[in-house]
Amino acid sequence: MAHVTETRKACAVNPLKMSQPLGAAYAFMGLGSCMPLMHGSQGCTSFGLVLLVRHFKEAIPLQTSAMNEATTIMGGYDNLAQALLNIRSRAKPAIIGICSTGLTETKGDDVHGYIALARQNHPELADTEIVFVSTPDYAGAFQDGWAEAVTALVSKVPQVGVTQRPGAINVLPGSHITPGDIEELRELIEAFGLQPTFVPDVSGSLDGHIPEQWLGTTLGGTPLASLRELGGAVHTLAIGEQMRPAADALQERCGVPYTLYDRLTGLTATDALVQQLAQLSGRAVPARIRRQRSQLVDAMLDGHFHFGNVKVALAAEPDLLWSAGMFLSEMGADLSVCVTTTASPLLEKLPVAEVLIGDLEDFEHSALAAGCDLLMTHAHGRQAAERLGKPLFRIGIPIFDRIGNAHICHIGYRGTRNFVYEVGNLLMDQIHPAGPGDWPLPAASRTAAVAHLPAVIERQRKPDDKLAEASA
Repeated sequence: MAHVTETRKACAVNPLKMSQPLGAAYAFMGLGSCMPLMHGSQGCTSFGLVLLVRHFKEAIPLQTSAMNEATTIMGGYDNLAQALLNIRSRAKPAIIGICSTGLTETKGDDVHGYIALARQNHPELADTEIVFVSTPDYAGAFQDGWAEAVTALVSKVPQVGVTQRPGAINVLPGSHITPGDIEELRELIEAFGLQPTFVPDVSGSLDGHIPEQWLGTTLGGTPLASLRELGGAVHTLAIGEQMRPAADALQERCGVPYTLYDRLTGLTATDALVQQLAQLSGRAVPARIRRQRSQLVDAMLDGHFHFGNVKVALAAEPDLLWSAGMFLSEMGADLSVCVTTTASPLLEKLPVAEVLIGDLEDFEHSALAAGCDLLMTHAHGRQAAERLGKPLFRIGIPIFDRIGNAHICHIGYRGTRNFVYEVGNLLMDQIHPAGPGDWPLPAASRTAAVAHLPAVIERQRKPDDKLAEASA
């Protein structure tokens, strides 16, 4: 088990984490006809807006209550009420998602009271769903804000007593699940004849499409009507440990049972999901899904030589750290350095001596000390990679020096296969010298890599027994 420690430095140097309100705002962007609103200063909103614009290369709907020194001291009701009225009259959203910030949390604004008073004084707000989530940016991190926002949504919006719809399932994806991941997951679920509702669904709003007409709100995502009918699903799939509170809240409100998957990157992880889908649908596993599984096994076999005994330094949000780190370990890589942003029960289970809750300075120094071969983090780690002279595999948010970030897919059989190829090719290009017959690993590493290979070959020859039973 890993020993989890937290840095005690006076300040963060080259921060790794992003704030709770930004994570919550990102979650609200996965709802149809929604306008996220940060209750705080203009600077807080502008910073988050620029970060998401650079990552997705798209227009990002995000508004602010524009608090200043005077309104902070006197209370933010007037600013918040005016912001709600302006958004309602100009953008006409179905939902307004309000995220608090460190400024208004420190002041202690009673936002729930402000919303009730605004509705009382302005009846025109009656046709707009308003959801508030408390997300102080001096606590937690990006995935915490996302989780809080989804929990607030499923605790307030779904109607109780909705008639159950056969084949309908809810999917609660974590913040580490990209729009491309959601598209892959939707296709996998629909292959079994099930009808998924994703909450939130950033694949509909941030997938890079060009709408027929301009909208001031989100361009797609989960509609309000679908949110209200979540209680009619037969089951909920929660992706990532961060989604456990939301799944619990939905089960408590509507009685929908759930299954939580701590990751969907990897062979055995995807097998568990496919088995569950087969049971929920009562259908056999489709032949094309079985072929995708076989292709993944072959990709793992092809790439295994290049992963074996490679020392990896990984820095990411906890659920992404767990997902990528566990699969790298399964491929034979050595997780030498793990740095993350916030606490999670998964951290202690990672196959590494220590997990540090810290920043990219800690990441760089640890990677140097451990003599790592490969760095994995978001684009802010590029300077560290340059100084260390090591390859950087970009993962997570933000990635502002590459295009196509919305369509990255690293889950399911095909997504995991993509991950093997992308990382494997980087390792071949940067670590292994080109040339016929070259094998740069030392003898001990070579022996370790080859020794791990028979298990992969055996899995290819004999598919997972449980998966076979589910297809019978």
